[in-house]
Amino acid sequence: MSFTCQYPKLRDALDVRPLVQDGRPCILLRDPLQLTGKTLVVPQPLGLVLALCDGTRQDASALSASVAVRHGMRVSADLVERLLAALDDALLLDNANFASALSSARAEYMQAPCRALALASSLPDELRSLLDGYLQTAQDADQAPLFSLSSEIRGLVSPHIDYERGGLAYAQVWKQAAQAVRAADLAVILGTDHYGPEAHLTLTRQNYATPLGVLPTARNIVDALAEAIGADKAFAGELYHRSEHSVELAAVWLHHIRDGHPCELVPILCGSFDRFIGGQAAPDDELNLDELIAVFKQATAGKRVIVVAAADLAHVGPAFGGQPLDRLGRARLQAADDELIERICAGDAEGFLSAIRRVGDRNGVCGVPPIYVALRLLAPVQGARVAYERCLADEAGTSLVSVCGVVWS
Repeated sequence: MSFTCQYPKLRDALDVRPLVQDGRPCILLRDPLQLTGKTLVVPQPLGLVLALCDGTRQDASALSASVAVRHGMRVSADLVERLLAALDDALLLDNANFASALSSARAEYMQAPCRALALASSLPDELRSLLDGYLQTAQDADQAPLFSLSSEIRGLVSPHIDYERGGLAYAQVWKQAAQAVRAADLAVILGTDHYGPEAHLTLTRQNYATPLGVLPTARNIVDALAEAIGADKAFAGELYHRSEHSVELAAVWLHHIRDGHPCELVPILCGSFDRFIGGQAAPDDELNLDELIAVFKQATAGKRVIVVAAADLAHVGPAFGGQPLDRLGRARLQAADDELIERICAGDAEGFLSAIRRVGDRNGVCGVPPIYVALRLLAPVQGARVAYERCLADEAGTSLVSVCGVVWS
């Protein structure tokens, strides 16, 4: 039986990347929800077909005709049909097949005892040894904050880069915040959502596993926040929690610093701020932040709360589609990062966002959403810089990811 697809439409927010395979330019398509383990590599010329898969053309023949009329290129209906079949098999089309798989995945996720670790995990003893090693290194290279905080620590900026490259920065900031972390009744971890739709705050009611056990999600607080956001919006991308690493890597450190003793958790994924950086909209208008903050303060009244922004800074160089970094480029990156960290420590959410907007986010700062939201939740707040690292992102040393550690009181 031949495959037939009516009014084919690509799903929103797919992971789409350029790729060179066997010397030919191609397009890599991957499902960020990871409903299947399949990825699709499409020759670049067929990108014209993908661009027309918007649900307005009836079938493969209509797509073939549209490519011919619009671009003067012949692509047989048979080839388009095979492309559509491959897209459907990988669940990359917005259709009944995808909807069924999504429904099943949601049910499986919520019926599980907890959100499982997405990254390869160590055994508990191995993890403790690894993280304690980073903490000992931080102790040996102990460095006081650039200025003293006036009161108890209420929040922190922690990296979400892998531990191998960012271990020292993690250790420096979590060591500095350890007393407040151990005393907390509730931890709110705001993580970058690398794949979800833009301009959203995505909640989950699922508990979070670490190699040390399970951190129970504070469902009453999640539900209160969901009412402020709108339940449909708040949980629409809940499955992104399943594979996103940003909250997970901070949760592991949280659990370790607490010596394996759990506390309640509110995990929140923060989507792209591209629209806000481009000036098309403002965060308050689309995210309803004032109401959200009021609800948060009411729901957490009387609790000892620690707020964590799990956020990296710049992503620059060829590994991220930019030019190789030379000595001057590194100096410019340092200056740009210093300005951002200064705004973060000043508790200046709008100044932080303005600094990103002024340069069009040319350094690819992926931690903008969680840092901005954390600053708004904690305001008024002041901070101290306790860590900064520029981590290599390619073998030539011409691409870098920068990370920082900041504690807020």
